[in-house]
Amino acid sequence: MPAPDYDIVTVEVEGSDMDVFLFKPPGNSNTPLPGIVLAQHIPVGHAGLENDTFTLTTARRFAAHGYAVAVPFIFHWWAKSESMETKKAQSRDDWMLADISAAFEVLARQPEVDENRIAMAGHCWGGRVAWLAACYISRFRALAVFYGGNIKKGLGEGAIAPIDLAANIACPVIGFFGNDDSNPSPQDVKDYAKALDAAGIQYEFHQYDNAGHAFQNFPAADRYNEAASEDAWAKVLVFLDNLLK
Repeated sequence: MPAPDYDIVTVEVEGSDMDVFLFKPPGNSNTPLPGIVLAQHIPVGHAGLENDTFTLTTARRFAAHGYAVAVPFIFHWWAKSESMETKKAQSRDDWMLADISAAFEVLARQPEVDENRIAMAGHCWGGRVAWLAACYISRFRALAVFYGGNIKKGLGEGAIAPIDLAANIACPVIGFFGNDDSNPSPQDVKDYAKALDAAGIQYEFHQYDNAGHAFQNFPAADRYNEAASEDAWAKVLVFLDNLLK
C-alpha cells in the first residue's frame, strides 16, 4: 500500500488520546501557510478517520489549494467498535471544544503555519462543531459551515445552544445549505442568519435548490449534488483566500 499523504499527531485530551491528521500543500514554500481546522461529518459504515473518504478528500482539496489542514478524530472518546448512534447520543459540547482547541494548537505549532491565519470549517455534524468552536475560540479568522444541523440546541448537561452564542464569534462566516434539507431546514437557516444579524457578525449564506443534506458528500450518490458542491467549493475558496491569503 502507498504511504499516506498525511501525518498523524496524537495528543491527550482530558485523559483520552486523540489523533489529529495533518495535511500540507505539496512542495516546499518559504511563506508561512494559512491553516484550516476541519471538523469531520458523521461517518457512515466505518470506525476510524483513516477510512472517512469524504473528510480526507476534503482536507486534501484544501491542502492542494495552499492550506495546512488539521482534522481531529473527534469520536476518540469511545471505542471504535461503539455504534455511531451511541456516540451521537453521548456527545458533549465541552468534549468537542476540547478537541478543536487541541487541534488548533497542533496546527498552530507547525513551523510552516501562520498561527494568526487559521480558519474553522466543517460539514454536517462538523458544521455544528465548527460554529460551536468559533463561539469559544477567538483566534479563528474565518468560519465555514456546510449544512450544520442542531445549532439551535446544546449537547450535554448545561450546554448552551450554539445559536445563542453567535455574538461571541470573532470572524466572518460563510454558510452553505440545501433547500431540501430538514436539519438544518430553510427556517433553521433563517434563524441562523437572524442570530448573526442581531450579533452584528459579517456573514454570507448560499442556499441551493434541489439539494438536500450532505450535498457535497460524493461517496453518497443519493445525496451528492455536483453542481451545488462545486459552486460551494468555488465560493468557500474565494472567501477563505480573501481573509487568509
